[in-house]
Amino acid sequence: DRDVTGVQTCALPISQGSIEALRSEMQKFSHPEVRVTIVHEGVGGVNESDVALAEASGAIVIAFHVVPEERARALAERDGVDVRRFEIIYEVTETIKRSLEGLLPPERKQVMTGRAFVMKTFQISRLGTIAGCRVLSGTIERSNRINVIRDQTILNSYDIASLKRVKDDAREVREGMECGIRLEGFNDIKEGDILEAFRVDEVKRTLD
Repeated sequence: DRDVTGVQTCALPISQGSIEALRSEMQKFSHPEVRVTIVHEGVGGVNESDVALAEASGAIVIAFHVVPEERARALAERDGVDVRRFEIIYEVTETIKRSLEGLLPPERKQVMTGRAFVMKTFQISRLGTIAGCRVLSGTIERSNRINVIRDQTILNSYDIASLKRVKDDAREVREGMECGIRLEGFNDIKEGDILEAFRVDEVKRTLD
């Protein structure tokens, strides 16, 4: 069973008594973004036809209590078809579940790392506006993005073009320290603005 464009596609050469049980288990996977599609099921070992169908469909082959014929094994190896052998239904369903979860795009989550207060601004020719800041809390890191907050309103978010302590480039500036921050593509920083630093974490999603 394999998923193509959000669909887990399956070929199932298995023993007769297991077909209904496996189909029933796979139908339990319900999600608006991904699903399981069985392109073929049959009794007996994995043959060349199974492998050819899997290759054409972009599917994986689930062999439950059966093994591939020698010519089918060689064909699968040549064409890069994934043939997986299982003895326990639970192992099949867990494999399919992990495959489906791998198709889900990760959740992107903003994690705030620090806040800085703009005390003074400086116009530098060829560079733009430098914000002279004091870090109020947490840490400002060079890799962060910055929300520019004015009058309790977020104007927009920007990458940090440069972060300096005194005249030196800095990787991070901690609470209580002063620094100079230049934002990428934004020069309208004003005294009194709050610069809220954050990173974006990707969180793996599950079907549960």
